[in-house]
Formats: sequence, structure tokens, C-alpha cells
Amino acid sequence: MFTGIVEELGEITAVENLDDACRFRLRGPVVTEGARHGDSIAVNGVCLTVVDHEGDEFTADVMAETLKRSSLGALTVGSRVNLERPTAVGARLGGHIVQGHVDGTGTVLARTPSEHWEIVRISLPAGLARYVVEKGSITVDGISLTVVDAGADHFTVSLIPTTLALTTLGVKQPGDPVNLEVDIIAKYVERLLTTGGGTPATPAPEHAPTQAPASTQAPAPEPGEPR
Repeated sequence: MFTGIVEELGEITAVENLDDACRFRLRGPVVTEGARHGDSIAVNGVCLTVVDHEGDEFTADVMAETLKRSSLGALTVGSRVNLERPTAVGARLGGHIVQGHVDGTGTVLARTPSEHWEIVRISLPAGLARYVVEKGSITVDGISLTVVDAGADHFTVSLIPTTLALTTLGVKQPGDPVNLEVDIIAKYVERLLTTGGGTPATPAPEHAPTQAPASTQAPAPEPGEPR
């Protein structure tokens, strides 16, 4: 589980294309500190598993499904990527609940600079629009952001100088793809409402007998028998 607070800008140092997958080698001195085989690291918002690591680099395998649903397939040697380690239990939740499971991709449509911030407009796939609301949370390339405006096919976010300087959104240009993950809470609420939530089973009473107790009364006599 992640929070969408990017720890560092990493770099792709090698790409190995496999038959139905891809293997990346990435440089990230912060996220590799103390890393072990099997650990999770979010790369542009995609939760990947550390295959091995050496020094300040680690490798991760990306399956075909991930390549299809995310923008990772467009990465090449030298590409900069947002990196984040999973949040520790009991740590501050600085952003929002992020799973690292990308729902789809959008495209940067426009950038409007201002003196102290920048507004970025991003396309929104039709199937995801219902989960995005004004002032709600959305993850863009692994960055937890607040939605400024939510339209039927796009949304906007406002980026502060720190986000521009320390994440990939500082250099993304119109036409560039970005990974999107909507708020998981919205998806659960929709599921509960559309299915009725189901009817929970009524638990058996505690210490309930497994069978009816035998009668303590004597059986009724057969006709003609003395009472």
C-alpha cells in the first residue's frame, strides 16, 4: 500500500524485452536503501516487485497485462520515473490510499503556468470518469493529487513548485501518457450500491445445540396397554 508521496525521481538504466513481459533496471538510491528481493516499489504508480538489487539499482519484471494497462511500455533507457516505497504501518498517511494498481492511462492535454503553480489538464477514460469528483483524490503517475475540476472526459490538477521539481509531472508535455489510479473507496462504494451489498449470513447463536434434545417425557402407551 502506498500514499502517493513520491520519494525520488529514478531513472531507467536498462530495458530487456521478453516474449510476453519486460524487465527494467532502475536507479533509485533512496528506495533501494535496505531493499530486499520480493519488496514492492511503485514505479510511476505501478506496484512492482524487486527481483534483485545491487548498489543503488534494482530490477523488476513487468507482465503483459501491466504493459497493456499502463504507460510503462513506453519507457526507454534514460526515462525518469517516480519512485515510492510502501508506507509502513503506523506511518503518517500524507496523500491517500494508493494500491499501485493502475486503472488506465490518460494523456496530458494542456499546461497553464502561473507565478506560483501550474494547472495541468489530463484526459480521462470514459470508464473512470464516474470515480473522479471535484476536490477528490486521484493518482497520476504515482502522485497523490487533488482534483481541481472534473469533466466528462478530462480533469485538472494544480501543481505546486515542489511537485513540478521532484516528479515527472514537471516535464510531461501535451501528448505524453500518464498512469491513472482512481480512489479505491469510490469503487467499493459503487460495488456495494450496484449489488445491494449482499445479505450477510445470520450467525448461529453461541453454544447452540447441534441437535434437538431428547424428550424427557415417557412415550404415550399403545392402545390397550395399561397406563
